[in-house]
Amino acid sequence: MADFESSIGYKPGIIGKISELHAKYYSVHWNFGHFFEAKVATELSNFINKYNKIKDRIWSLSIDDNIEGAITIDGTSENKNIAHLRWFIISDKLKGKGAGNYLMKQAISFCKKAGFKRVYLWTFHGLGPARHLYEKFGFKLVEERSGEQWGATVTEQRFELKLELSSKNS
Repeated sequence: MADFESSIGYKPGIIGKISELHAKYYSVHWNFGHFFEAKVATELSNFINKYNKIKDRIWSLSIDDNIEGAITIDGTSENKNIAHLRWFIISDKLKGKGAGNYLMKQAISFCKKAGFKRVYLWTFHGLGPARHLYEKFGFKLVEERSGEQWGATVTEQRFELKLELSSKNS
């Protein structure tokens, strides 16, 4: 692995740190404000409160015990055999060090082993490096529309990945 440590599951401070990483990045680069930060913190808190280790996962990456990246798979709140990839974020400290690839590999591998047939995510137009990574892992753009779920008007994009299921023994 690179210059980071990986953890699975809840760790103290994870909700606040993931919310902070999102708030700082999207404030600087997209002028998102308190609405977006509160949305991330609230929805992430709800996810942690209903966390089911069979259908859900949260991975975090740390440097010197400070969370610098994360990704989640929410399978509990979705229809059968569909997973929602959420809260994917990498700090500037981890960009270019393989952290995004590492997290995506973990997430997709978990989805296959858990028996999900599809994984989807919502993002928006203009996040080129993230889109490149999603497409590298086989996600396809399936929907595009104007929306305000982020606290600002953006062109929302839904990407989906159809999975070939791996055997439980692999």
